[in-house]
Amino acid sequence: MPSPRLSFLGGAGTVTGSRFLLESGRTTLLVDCGLFQGLKVLRRRNWRAAGFDVHRLDAVALTHAHVDHSGWLPRLSREGYAGHVLATHATRDLCEVLLPDCARIQEEDARFATEKRFSRHEHPEPLYTSEDAARVLRQFKAVRFETEHAVGELELRFRPAGHILGAASIHVDTPAGRVLFSGDLGRDDDLLMPPPAPPGAPDWIVLESTYGDVEHPDDDPFEALAVPVRRTLERGGVVIVPAFAVARAQAILYVLHELMEQRRVPVAPIHVDSPMATDTTELYCRHEELHELSAEECRAVFGRARYAHTVEDSKAVTRASGARIIVSASGMLTGGRVLHHIAALGGDPRTTIVLPGYQPAGTRGRALLDGARALRIHGRLVPIEAEVAHVPYFSAHADQSQLLDWLGACERPPRRIFLVHGEPEASEALRVAIRDRLGFEAEVPDHGEGFDLA
Repeated sequence: MPSPRLSFLGGAGTVTGSRFLLESGRTTLLVDCGLFQGLKVLRRRNWRAAGFDVHRLDAVALTHAHVDHSGWLPRLSREGYAGHVLATHATRDLCEVLLPDCARIQEEDARFATEKRFSRHEHPEPLYTSEDAARVLRQFKAVRFETEHAVGELELRFRPAGHILGAASIHVDTPAGRVLFSGDLGRDDDLLMPPPAPPGAPDWIVLESTYGDVEHPDDDPFEALAVPVRRTLERGGVVIVPAFAVARAQAILYVLHELMEQRRVPVAPIHVDSPMATDTTELYCRHEELHELSAEECRAVFGRARYAHTVEDSKAVTRASGARIIVSASGMLTGGRVLHHIAALGGDPRTTIVLPGYQPAGTRGRALLDGARALRIHGRLVPIEAEVAHVPYFSAHADQSQLLDWLGACERPPRRIFLVHGEPEASEALRVAIRDRLGFEAEVPDHGEGFDLA
């Protein structure tokens, strides 16, 4: 029988677009189906065909709901995939929020481009529609942690990965051995999530390397956020926090609540202007068994904020006067309502844009970190006079030491480790650290590369 084959169709050499195809005998499994973001050369991949016969695909297994792991699912369904999407209950619930909202954003951006005529295309089209998102959501099959699920000749087990609600590492048993897809691994010291489950005894590991060359700062994240927030509110300005709707926004709300309770920053209105973040926050209260907050703490923390549901609500947040805080998606300034707030308020020197996490190359967030004083938003150049504060303490990813600790807990040395979901420098630094500190064999696959698991 031929050896199983593992192909890297996304998430290789970049932190976006995670897609890994595992073929074993007559069984074909796709692990993750993410959207490419950031540089235009990456975003263009979203418009290409899947790279395999979608009609022969037996199942998709989803590690978690972030759109760089799930956001291409509606397009996959549009191209003809009609099978199951296996995911934990919380991941399914989050995708019910994220995928329709992602589709709406793309539809809105296409309409806006048509109205303002800033697209090169005569009739700009979205990558997929709300109908596509609704269809693929009907294909989801929720699975429980620590139970076996058969897909052809493969056996899958989902184990907690920390990171965000429902996030899993997926253990796949093949006739040749076990493949472990780490997904995005959470931190041992995360503000809201428990640490990831140990790796067990896999033969091959597909390991994320987002922070493969980074150690998280030891500084107090509460004070790190308090400094720019306090300074801005005291001068009557607006704090804009671009935050991922899942995990990042909730961690920011938790810290802001604690800071105001302790009077370490002025008490001021907190506006959450992201439909995804609003709905996700409700899910944190529904799935309290998956994180560190009690039901009472959930109500207190998330009840402090005001939530903008409609476009008119969002416009009212922008027009409001006085010192206030706006938490809005997207976290890398690649789209969403936060762009409207920055377009309206970014030219005011009293405003502060707080970037609370990693900003990949090619994003507006990275441009601000690199000192850009103007951003192209909706076809026009917007001058930026606002203060820009980088507060890199809210990542939900394990850093290099935590990744090495997790790997070091393997019950036996794996045959090979494939480093994915990282920029080249990060992946290479982690590869060297794995070799030097653990003595394990690791390599960094190229986009489109395949390996026989012999």
